[in-house]
Amino acid sequence: MGDPDEALLTRVAAGDPAAVRALVARKLPRLLSLAGRMLGDASAAEDVAQEAFLRVWKQAPRWRPGAARFDTWLHRVALNLCYDRLRRRREVAHAEPPDQIDEGPGPDRGLLALETGRRVSAALQALPDRQREAIVLCHYQDLGNIEAAKIMGVSVEALESLLGRGRRALRTALADLKG
Repeated sequence: MGDPDEALLTRVAAGDPAAVRALVARKLPRLLSLAGRMLGDASAAEDVAQEAFLRVWKQAPRWRPGAARFDTWLHRVALNLCYDRLRRRREVAHAEPPDQIDEGPGPDRGLLALETGRRVSAALQALPDRQREAIVLCHYQDLGNIEAAKIMGVSVEALESLLGRGRRALRTALADLKG
């Protein structure tokens, strides 16, 4: 099974503007979702996606088909950029929390749905980085265990262990939501 992005990446490397637009259209929503879930900040997620695409443009002429699937490589780049930002956050103390756009459901969906969304997001952010990464890749990015394990650089068994611990922590943190 070949890499479905190989032909498009070859065209990007050749400087084809239509290929660049197609690649962005194909990959941007998933990158924004991944970075948004990892960072909990839509603006930072956009910055990560932009930096990831800059790396794609630089790497495209040197891309070697068969070494890794492009999608796997791109997810790894985006995750590394997210971890860089998370490390910087820990290093910088803020006097005031930054203003954030409310990404929760609209007011017509009710306050309960808004609070539930916030609780789930907070519980996800409270997970250790590797557990959150495993949950985001498998449940929000819809990757299979084998591909997620490759992206994370761990065995499938280690990934399943991270998923299990992450799910248990989320279940405990959100136990009162069952109603």
